[in-house]
Amino acid sequence: MAKAIMFLGTGSDVGKSIVSAAFCRIFKRRGYKVAPFKAQNMSNNSFVTVEGGEIGRAQVVQAEAAGLLPSVHMNPILLKPSSELGAQVILQGKVLGQMDAMNYHDLKPKLKEVVMDSYSRLAKDYDLIIMEGAGSCCEMNLKQNDLVNFPMAREAGAPCILIGDIDRGGVFAQIIGSFHLMTRKERDMSIGFLINKFRGDPNLFMSGMGYMEKKTGKPNFGLVPFYTDILIDSEDSVAVQEDKRVLKPVGPKTVNIAVLKLPAISNFTDVEGIEREKDVVLNYLLRPRELSTEYDWLILPGTKNVMEDAVWLSRSGWKKEIGEFVKGEGRVLGICGGYQLLGEIIKDPFGVESEKKEVRGLGLLPMKTVLEMEKVVRKITGTCLINKKRVSGYEIHMGRSYAEDVIKKEGEPFLSIHEPGKRRIWEDGWSLKDGKIAGTYVHGILDSPAFRGDLLNRFRRAKGLQERPPKQGRLGRFHQYDKLADHFEKYCKVEEILNLI
Repeated sequence: MAKAIMFLGTGSDVGKSIVSAAFCRIFKRRGYKVAPFKAQNMSNNSFVTVEGGEIGRAQVVQAEAAGLLPSVHMNPILLKPSSELGAQVILQGKVLGQMDAMNYHDLKPKLKEVVMDSYSRLAKDYDLIIMEGAGSCCEMNLKQNDLVNFPMAREAGAPCILIGDIDRGGVFAQIIGSFHLMTRKERDMSIGFLINKFRGDPNLFMSGMGYMEKKTGKPNFGLVPFYTDILIDSEDSVAVQEDKRVLKPVGPKTVNIAVLKLPAISNFTDVEGIEREKDVVLNYLLRPRELSTEYDWLILPGTKNVMEDAVWLSRSGWKKEIGEFVKGEGRVLGICGGYQLLGEIIKDPFGVESEKKEVRGLGLLPMKTVLEMEKVVRKITGTCLINKKRVSGYEIHMGRSYAEDVIKKEGEPFLSIHEPGKRRIWEDGWSLKDGKIAGTYVHGILDSPAFRGDLLNRFRRAKGLQERPPKQGRLGRFHQYDKLADHFEKYCKVEEILNLI
């Protein structure tokens, strides 16, 4: 059976996922067969695995850092929040159902069996399992039913390292407070702590590190500086929803893209590749007045609750603003839930996402959507019917969209696609006015270099800008994992950690 180590957090978004990815790469480069594992993840940013199942994006990043294809066993439980109280529960890649927190806790005995089944499968095949905790490891009201943090570490016999985030402030309370909330057994399992996202001169913090070592009785394993030049997929939409960045200036010398910051935004990583193109300015917009005529393209991303977001678009004034935008020169692309929002009507007869049975969409594409009980989860490849460029990506959706027969003469399907290795070909999405308004169910479509490059060059030609070849596709991310590993190796006591494992 494999050895294991667990990275726990003093809270959410302290960097557990990135630290785990870094150590997956570090130990892989040292010759170990490494696999990531997170018993339970709560995220609307998901991905389709090699088995055709669905897991959180963070474990996909960690798998790639370890040189592996992502598997459902790396994240056996995925919770996809669809409201303040409810979430879709996915076990080993497949939808179990929609439930609230109380019903979910009643399932814990069954869930533990699933978690241990997945962990055992990995532990038989790998030398080392890099485990990630969830949220804070010391949420006292949740400890009794915890599957992810110390109980999972205990099952795996994994020593634990606590991660604190100094950038958000209060790191002394984070680290020392967490240790004082641990039981004696939990403190015994904890071998030390690591401070993440440091800014400034590290020499000025050495006394602080010593103070924390004295108060916790545990060693410090690293003071890791904040970085801005390593491009790794973000774990979840919290990075977008809490984004406080000032909007970047838009103008005639750049390709200007607006992404609608939907309340239930999901799979926002669909736009990260296009944001990294040299002359592209991409802003997430929340208020309708922010959508000026300077923008060339509006992207409606995925959403985990298309019914409620459709209502929000109307109430917030976005529906009217988007209508005015497309009457001018603006172009619109909807991806998955964003595609559904572009249609006339969205129906939810089975209560998949909402108590509402039917809502109106933006009315920009001649189609309706019905949310169904069975989820579509698959990888695809194919061709864009507008520019004839190759595309690839994946589908994750409950809805089925249908073009209205009476008006099919308006526009055409957007893509021709199929599952890799299978013969059946079908048409996906819809497009009007040579792609001015288009929608598709395919996540990751903008990661296809030829497709992305052609679209951006259309904007450049229209604005009199120089055409550019597209940047390398997602394959370029593998170099980023080495940069990440170099960064953490420089500032962490890797040999000490390895010896303690």
